[in-house]
Amino acid sequence: MKKIYYLKSCSTNQRILKELNLGEEVALQNIKELNIDEKTLDFLKEKVGSYEALFSKKAMKYRSLGLNSMKLNEEDFKRYMLAEYTFLKRPFIINEEAVFIGNSKQVIAEAKASFENRL
Repeated sequence: MKKIYYLKSCSTNQRILKELNLGEEVALQNIKELNIDEKTLDFLKEKVGSYEALFSKKAMKYRSLGLNSMKLNEEDFKRYMLAEYTFLKRPFIINEEAVFIGNSKQVIAEAKASFENRL
């Protein structure tokens, strides 16, 4: 599977998509229109080791709901991400078995190299 879960309204996500210069064989999913499904979230968790690693603590709702003052466990992180796209660290980039989470320069460089090597 070659797929990117992103937020269409996010300028950073748009810049990353342009930078990756992907072909048509890569599916794009705007998480605001269609949130990630549980099976894919579980796949990503297995790849990165935890749901917390997929969770965005920068989301405005993280503080407004008081989650920053709560002790969340793995099931909590999963539940919040499945319920609300804003809690997903983005983009989620899947290139077959390789996954890249977030928008750091290093992550995007690794994703770009992965697609250049596998296209």
